[in-house]
Amino acid sequence: MNAHEIDYILHGDDMQCVEIELDPNESVVAEAGGMMMMEDGIDMETIFGDGDNNQKGFLGKLVGAGKRVITGESLFMTVFTNTARVGKKRVSFAAPYPGKIIPVDLSELGGKVICQKDSFLCAAKGVSIGIDFQKKLGTGFFGGEGFIMQKLEGDGLAFLHAGGTIIRRELQPGEKLRIDTGCLVALSKEVDYNIEYVGKIKSAFFGGEGLFFATVQGPGTVWVQTLPFSRLADRVIASAPSSGGDSRGEGSILGGLGRLLD
Repeated sequence: MNAHEIDYILHGDDMQCVEIELDPNESVVAEAGGMMMMEDGIDMETIFGDGDNNQKGFLGKLVGAGKRVITGESLFMTVFTNTARVGKKRVSFAAPYPGKIIPVDLSELGGKVICQKDSFLCAAKGVSIGIDFQKKLGTGFFGGEGFIMQKLEGDGLAFLHAGGTIIRRELQPGEKLRIDTGCLVALSKEVDYNIEYVGKIKSAFFGGEGLFFATVQGPGTVWVQTLPFSRLADRVIASAPSSGGDSRGEGSILGGLGRLLD
């Protein structure tokens, strides 16, 4: 294997964290700010790019870092290495909002998974975290993620996070599934991904589901989340009181009338 072989344990239900067990000289790479705790003997180092073992020289690292900037991420990632001479050491990473952490074994999925830009949490060192351009114009303009998504390549373990409950669907050849564009988390490389118009003007404008669906067609694997962070944020903002004070609380008799007047 090119990537390091790591062991892990998932803790929690709705506010999960993943505890990764490292043998001496094993490493895990993560987004900056994702670490929750680590044992003595773990060395933390900030690097350019994604920690891919195949990156050679400064130019290779610079290219890897540039790809991360395009996806809206930082130039840097953090590598956690067990530098103790003997014994296993543990480091834990937490998801940034309520939801689930998804373990993905790339060696079982053809060596590549495409995912939302902000869903990557951590991975075994040697996994490449790059960009995947959506070549279809419809997918790029209306897919909710733009032309660029994140791709994970290699033969090691990677961990994604998403909101709410995660449903994994194994699509048979020719099997088609329509998904809300914000609910699609990740898909294996064999899956055909496109955007489909809802089809009816009344449904598009008044149905509350948007103008387009993400359509995925098998064979392959897709992961779907029940609560996209954007949907959660919209509800929180809509329920937040105004800056001048708001008497329309949950228990207020004037709540409904106040909203109607607004």
